[in-house]
Amino acid sequence: MRKTITTSLLLATACGLTVTAHAAEWTMATPYGDASFHTQNTKQFAEDVAEATDGELTITVHSGGSLVAHGEIKPSVRRGTIDAGEVFLSVLSNDDPIFEVDTLPGVAGSYDDAYALWEATKPMITELFAYEGLIPLYAVAWPAQGIYTAEPLTDPEQFEGLRVRAPNINTQRFVDNLGGSPTETEESDIPTAFSTGRVDAMITSSSTGNSMAAWDYVTDYTNANLWLPKNIVFISQRSFDGLDEATQEALMEAAAEAEKRGWEMSREDNDASLAKLEENGIAVSEPNDVISEALQAAGDELFEDWQSRADDEAKQALESYREQRDS
Repeated sequence: MRKTITTSLLLATACGLTVTAHAAEWTMATPYGDASFHTQNTKQFAEDVAEATDGELTITVHSGGSLVAHGEIKPSVRRGTIDAGEVFLSVLSNDDPIFEVDTLPGVAGSYDDAYALWEATKPMITELFAYEGLIPLYAVAWPAQGIYTAEPLTDPEQFEGLRVRAPNINTQRFVDNLGGSPTETEESDIPTAFSTGRVDAMITSSSTGNSMAAWDYVTDYTNANLWLPKNIVFISQRSFDGLDEATQEALMEAAAEAEKRGWEMSREDNDASLAKLEENGIAVSEPNDVISEALQAAGDELFEDWQSRADDEAKQALESYREQRDS
């Protein structure tokens, strides 16, 4: 009788475990539309995770700010409302100046430098995220930022009063330094902002100009190579801890592959987007000497401001990057 009862209990327990065990279904928010290579990479990441885990973890990506507004994505992941998110890293600059270091002109002007900067700052950024119960998965750079205008940009005086779309605080400060009037506008709202006269110009990448059909409202793109900002994809520590070890490993492996793939996609998208801009009638040019001088002066002022706010750890991270770059 004891053996029968014991066997029955074991069977019941096993059945109970089978019933309660279930695949994890995560929700992820990104502010970027489906045409963006970042979103395409993120969706590929989600597909890779589902395949690698045999469906034990599925991630539904809600793009274009359709689920959560850009500024609410990180708080939503922190609260556990959603499991994962993607944001423009520098929108977090109010939390710590390290988050805006990749939007300082002259710090990293190439993909190799931008990746080295990410490697140098990643430990500090990971620590700051961990403090809020978050885990960074990967980061991918946008192509270098340039200036879209409705006429050729030849004189620094053209910046005076120019209403410029600036997607983060550092870009807003930069526009201020140039004498312009910065306007915060999400990527998805760019066409409306131009059509209603809220903005006259924008600082963004070739990629965004292409995906937003910039030729419908501007004529010129000054390829100023200002900086290569990054998006960061992150998850809730609580959600991660709810996965078994094998699923955790598969998730992190897929994230590493997404980072590698994303940087290559960014390079390819930059080349394709510049060609598309010209194909649709936008004049693409390098800044002339006087514009370059104005941009440099505005950038120097921006960097001085950053140094006044950054703590020793952030400054050391930047110094480590520079030592590595110059070695």
